Amino acid sequence: MENNYCVIMAGGVGSRFWPLSRMNKPKQFLDILGTGRTLLQMTFDRFSKICPIENIFIVTSTIYKETIEKQLPGLKGDQILLEPARRNTAPCIAYANYKILKKNPNAKIVTAPSDHLILREDEFIKVIKEGLGFVSEKDALLTLGIKPSRPETGYGYIQINGTKNIDGNKNIHKVKTFTEKPDKDLAKVFFESGEFFWNSGIFIWSLKSIMQAFKTHLPEVDALFSEGQSLYNTEKETEFISHTYYECKNISIDYGVMEKADNVYVYCSNFGWADLGTWGSLHENISKDDHKNSIIGNNVFPYQLENCIVNMPKDKLVVLQGLKDLIVVESDDILLICKKEDEQEIKQYVNDVKLKLGDKYL
Repeated sequence: MENNYCVIMAGGVGSRFWPLSRMNKPKQFLDILGTGRTLLQMTFDRFSKICPIENIFIVTSTIYKETIEKQLPGLKGDQILLEPARRNTAPCIAYANYKILKKNPNAKIVTAPSDHLILREDEFIKVIKEGLGFVSEKDALLTLGIKPSRPETGYGYIQINGTKNIDGNKNIHKVKTFTEKPDKDLAKVFFESGEFFWNSGIFIWSLKSIMQAFKTHLPEVDALFSEGQSLYNTEKETEFISHTYYECKNISIDYGVMEKADNVYVYCSNFGWADLGTWGSLHENISKDDHKNSIIGNNVFPYQLENCIVNMPKDKLVVLQGLKDLIVVESDDILLICKKEDEQEIKQYVNDVKLKLGDKYL
């Protein structure tokens, strides 16, 4: 267990959860499920059952340092990796690799987003432990694929290479292709084929394997971070990372490594996973009343409401009548009302607000 490490990526802004998710406090720092724990805290709790707390690293923006220190007070300073600029997932993983290398070259690492929902935690932990065992024995980059329950257009997909399992594990297969978010027709084809799984964005690998993958497929990114090997965990690390990030290109681990490497495998699983990326995904995964409404707020009075998601400040009195298939959210000085089917447009609404009114409402 001492060789097990976890890297939690917590730098996103969660713009599709606007207006509840704002720049100064994005969704991973919110108790969006009403459990008493934020999404980040729930992710941390989950991984603390897989590896020692001192082996958990959080990668995030410099502006969220105090928020993380407050929400996860058990972390030491060198476990919070602060990014001075957003450069997508590959640079943040490269940064974590070199931090961990300084501590334990034999590390086996789980890399995961901070804002996912896991309903069947026992099954999730079982899958992660089996995955860690797999990468301990094999030079492999392993990703978790989720058995789709519907032809979803909001997720990326992974196609398995035939039905042959790997090393006797019927759930692990070689990856054939990665596909970005498909349109409705293609999503239906994927769903019906039985060969495609949702891409969870959760990865398992040995430090040795992922560092070799960077050297092979993203050598320019690896070279930037390798220059600071003597500076990690010293007072000079912050300055080094600051100029390194501004030199580093913006690229995802999927595009930069996973889609190019030939040692990529997928563990096909089903542990009640959801990428809480949109209001619609939240609506699907929290409790609903008899009319399929998800209502958060102490004083909301619904009349003839159907299939709506409502999120109101705790003690605000709200009366809603005759609404169907809508998202109704108020946060501070912003009210959003839009059709559920158009929720992908929320990013555009945020951009429009920014163009007209600046950053005040972001």
